[in-house]
Amino acid sequence: MCERGLTGVKQKLLAAHRAGITTVIIPKRNEPDLDDVPAEILEKLDVHPVSDVRQVLKLALEPATAAVRVPVAA
Repeated sequence: MCERGLTGVKQKLLAAHRAGITTVIIPKRNEPDLDDVPAEILEKLDVHPVSDVRQVLKLALEPATAAVRVPVAA
């Protein structure tokens, strides 16, 4: 992180999308950088701009809304 926030937001969000990540938390001060991300990628991501670590914890610790399947070893 640098003084102005996260660098390379576009690249990080594109990489998250390629990796199958759908929820992303970014610093609020980087919200204007979302303009550089293609609209079709943003439509598939749930981006949360936050200004406080408490917001991060709330998002990270809230229960999942969809059932998560955990593979069982045979």
